[in-house]
Amino acid sequence: MKTILAAVDLSNSTGRVVHAGVRLARASGARLDIIHVIPPPAIVMNDVYAVDATLAARIVDAANRYATRRLQALARRCRARGVDVRIVQLDGDPLSRILKEAADRKPECVVIGSHGHTAAYDLLVGSVAHGLLRKAGCPVLVVPSGRRRRR
Repeated sequence: MKTILAAVDLSNSTGRVVHAGVRLARASGARLDIIHVIPPPAIVMNDVYAVDATLAARIVDAANRYATRRLQALARRCRARGVDVRIVQLDGDPLSRILKEAADRKPECVVIGSHGHTAAYDLLVGSVAHGLLRKAGCPVLVVPSGRRRRR
C-alpha cells in the first residue's frame, strides 16, 4: 500500500477513524492522507431572517481556523507514532470533494467514520459514508461510532 485516505469530520468519531488509518498505514508502510471538508454554511432565508454574505464568510473563516488547529494536532500525533501524514483541508460538498480526492490520489483504501444513524436518517439527510461505499473506486473501511444504540 502506498496511500491511505482518512476522511474526518472532526466529530467524536475522528479519533477512531485516524487510529484505524494509522494502524493500516503502519502495517503497510503507507502514507496517511487525512482529509477534512468544510461544507458551506446552511443559509436560511425567509421574510424575517436572512444571513448576509459577511456573516457567512465569517462562519466559514472560523470553521477553517478551527479545522486547521485540529488537523495539525492530529498530524502531530500521527507523526509521533511514526506515520508519514499529509493534511488536506477543503471547502464544499464533503462527498463530492472526498470522491474527487480519492480519484486523484488513488489510495488503496479510504477510511471513514459512521455516526450510527438509522437508515431513515441516511435516506432523508444522506450519508457521506454511504455515498463512499457506493461510489469510491477503492475499498472503504467504515469505522463504527462506538456508541451503542438503545433498543
